[in-house]
Amino acid sequence: MILNKWWQNAVVYQVYPASYQDSNGDGIGDLPGITKRLDYIKKLGVDIVWLSPIYKSPQVDNGYDISDYRAINPDFGNMEDFDKLLSKAHKLGLKIMMDLVVNHTSDEHKWFQESRKGKDNPYRDYYIWRDGKDGKAPNNWGSFFTGPAWKYDEQTGQYYLHLFAPQQPDLNWENKNVRHSVYDMMNWWADKGVDGFRMDVINYISKPEGLPDVKKAPDELYGNPEPVVANGHRIHEFLQEMNQNVMSKHKMVTVGEAPAVTTDEAKKYSNLDGKELDMVFQFEHVGLDSNSNPALGRWSDKKTSLTDLRENLTKWQTALAGKAWNSLYWNNHDQPRVVSRFGDDSTEEKRVLSAKMLATMLHFQQGTPFVFEGEEIGMTNAYFDKLSDYVDLDSINAYHQIVDEQHLLDGKTMLKYMGMHSRDNARTPMQWDDSNNAGFSDGTPWEHINKQYKEINVKKALTDPDSIFYYYQKIIKLRHELPVMVDGSYALVKDNQNDPDVYAYTRKDNDTTLLVVLNYTDKKLKRHFDVPEDAKILISNYADSQGDTLRPYEAKVYQF
Repeated sequence: MILNKWWQNAVVYQVYPASYQDSNGDGIGDLPGITKRLDYIKKLGVDIVWLSPIYKSPQVDNGYDISDYRAINPDFGNMEDFDKLLSKAHKLGLKIMMDLVVNHTSDEHKWFQESRKGKDNPYRDYYIWRDGKDGKAPNNWGSFFTGPAWKYDEQTGQYYLHLFAPQQPDLNWENKNVRHSVYDMMNWWADKGVDGFRMDVINYISKPEGLPDVKKAPDELYGNPEPVVANGHRIHEFLQEMNQNVMSKHKMVTVGEAPAVTTDEAKKYSNLDGKELDMVFQFEHVGLDSNSNPALGRWSDKKTSLTDLRENLTKWQTALAGKAWNSLYWNNHDQPRVVSRFGDDSTEEKRVLSAKMLATMLHFQQGTPFVFEGEEIGMTNAYFDKLSDYVDLDSINAYHQIVDEQHLLDGKTMLKYMGMHSRDNARTPMQWDDSNNAGFSDGTPWEHINKQYKEINVKKALTDPDSIFYYYQKIIKLRHELPVMVDGSYALVKDNQNDPDVYAYTRKDNDTTLLVVLNYTDKKLKRHFDVPEDAKILISNYADSQGDTLRPYEAKVYQF
């Protein structure tokens, strides 16, 4: 099947603005800083720059609590700064994707300020208000940021729903005025020249009728609402309406963050007929290392096995083939660093080899790849060792709930798990060079700098032709040059489907076959694959090939 939608050939680079480049010395990354670094992003070879939220926000949840959708957060600059960024990006041939957060707003948004004034206020129904039950919350839902999902508002004697922080009230998408206010705002940005949207937890916007209680374990304080709020009964209706009102009018790209999405649901969201979204972010592959105790969620030290990873990646490759479109990602602002999580950062050699191996594993699959800032130089987890080092609200709340309130873990174990899974791992400032504060800021950075910045930084990567950066650059260039990487069918190599240590798959079209061979271990292994004599090695993380011998974390792609 030959595909021709522009974003299917594209690679996306995600920028977390607060952590990318500070231009004015206040310790917070900003829009002029990003503009300054666009030439670097262009050098990598990507096509689209996704900006995490830059809107006006009290910053309770790092910008995912928006108080004005049509204004820039003063920490990042102003609208003139944004216009300059957009203009320079377009001149460089880069497209800009905005983060869209419309499941909820900030409690400082004018809609919510009006909504809480009284039950008769015209904005009351913009949010989800309910009476309590027997002096308690309307149901047993827990917030995804710990604690209850309801907050009592004394002014009107009702509770409002907040699936995330209490300062992030959920919008009521059943209200047509809410929906069209959102569509108007999206069109306003598109008319400015924005090329697409990444939609935060977009599959949560359709809530279940009656907001029923959910199951909860005896040792859980609250129930997990995800099974009833994800992929709700009106979600496809809402997204099709959004598409008709916004996306169909502009040549744009959309990706929806969709926790708990299945392959069947994804085929509806990102169907190639283009009636809803272009692709979704699913979370199965980044949930494989979750704790076996559901009360602990992602807090664990479990290492993902290749067997589980291959099975999951293959499921998504095959289920969506010819029907919908995959997003391909290891990292984002919510996930730990890929080389620390799935790779090996124990030595410099292993870090470089495993980072390249993981890049090969992902980028040769079908879908649109996403690269998170710093991934292209192999940035590692921060491994903070004190609770006071952490900034992320979600991690700090989890520590207090799990250690202080529920006594499920001791503090030392929880800090170990946070070192592996806290969102702070992704949010430490970009490491530009080995100077003070890694070249990120002349001031005091809002988030601690990763201790490894003197060894791992952009300046060093750009002077080493064998660096992870140039490996990513080469893979991205190959994606633009080889139709088989976009259009080709995916299949596991038959004799390798259950190998616990080596992952091998092919991509094929009418003209070309690619055989991707990946050693997921730090051991030297022997594996035989039938490769024609005239096959060439397209890319590898070793300078030579030793035939059937696979060295630690070796990755090689044959073309024939």
